Amino acid sequence: MAATDSENQAKVPPRSTPERILDAAEDLFAEKGYSATSLGDVADRVGIRSPSLYNHFKNKEALYEAVLERLLAVFSAPLGELDRGSVTQERVFFWLETIVRQHHANPNLARLLQHAALSGGPHTNELIDRLFSPMFQPGANRIEGAENTLIENTGLQPWAVMAFNNLVMSYVTMAPMYRDLLGQDPFSDAALDNQLNLIRILLRAVFEYKGDAPLDQGA
Repeated sequence: MAATDSENQAKVPPRSTPERILDAAEDLFAEKGYSATSLGDVADRVGIRSPSLYNHFKNKEALYEAVLERLLAVFSAPLGELDRGSVTQERVFFWLETIVRQHHANPNLARLLQHAALSGGPHTNELIDRLFSPMFQPGANRIEGAENTLIENTGLQPWAVMAFNNLVMSYVTMAPMYRDLLGQDPFSDAALDNQLNLIRILLRAVFEYKGDAPLDQGA
């Protein structure tokens, strides 16, 4: 006899208090930024008294650091997986698609980064270094068999990395503003497919560009 939905839900262990605190803190830091979020805000959302937070995190900075660690563990994993094998165009497409899907599933990292960029917060430089530095290294993730080295040779690699990061992250922070113009939920499956199609087109253009007509920077 198949288990009912309520029986299946009953088998899922309840989230521990530290996990619930991290969930609430992550949402609040993403919504309001580090400076505008208080431990009282977090406690209220969890449904506990503020002093109880100190049983699990010594202060707000420690809580923020734990939130960052949890997010970084998830969002850094695909790049680590990409680096463990030969970097082909197909694997780069899969990596970028994975990143896009992660941001759609959880937009909190992009929103938290936006707040950190505008108003700062502890460990901001460390966050940027751990999340993005591997992609900015010379020769990082060189595409196997690719003829085009123009981006690296002209020093445009960091700008290309930033362009794709901005394309992915700004979507989850800004797309809700365009909900009515889009005529659909920007986090729907249909919207996700459209974004992925656009990114594939742009990435393929980068792969195929031979630099036959470089821009005249002196014009």
